[in-house]
Amino acid sequence: MTYRVCFVCTGNICRSPMAESVFRARVEDAGLGGRVEVDSAGTGGWHEGDPADPRTVSVLEEHGYESGHAARQFQSSWFARLDLVIALDSGHLKALRRLAPTPEDAAKVRLLRSYDPAAGDDLDVPDPYYGGRDGFEACLDMVEAASTELLAAVRAQVEGRAA
Repeated sequence: MTYRVCFVCTGNICRSPMAESVFRARVEDAGLGGRVEVDSAGTGGWHEGDPADPRTVSVLEEHGYESGHAARQFQSSWFARLDLVIALDSGHLKALRRLAPTPEDAAKVRLLRSYDPAAGDDLDVPDPYYGGRDGFEACLDMVEAASTELLAAVRAQVEGRAA
């Protein structure tokens, strides 16, 4: 049985595709590629069909990550097939929980940085879109920092399921 994770930000061109790429690489490196499916979406549909922001692509590629992506909008009906929905900031968390059809679905939504023990109380990944390249580098740092514990949590769930 496949475990499904979806990363969600606003437009699905900066933060969530970055998180998707990094986490997919971590899943593959951990040998879980056949058991964990990773994707991303946005709370809005403004960029649907667009590739990731060029700054996202360049930062990912410079750090050895794949960057193929087409933006899409998160749909409420997806909750039924998803095991974990990772919000990139508290605004996304609230929007996704409101969109969830059931309390069980709302409980699937978590903030990415809640998986980073060093994050403290600052659990939002700031939107780098209106800033410079340094914001994209900082976003990558935050995503990578949270990915270790997120992978451990997903691995525990996957290993608890029948193959």
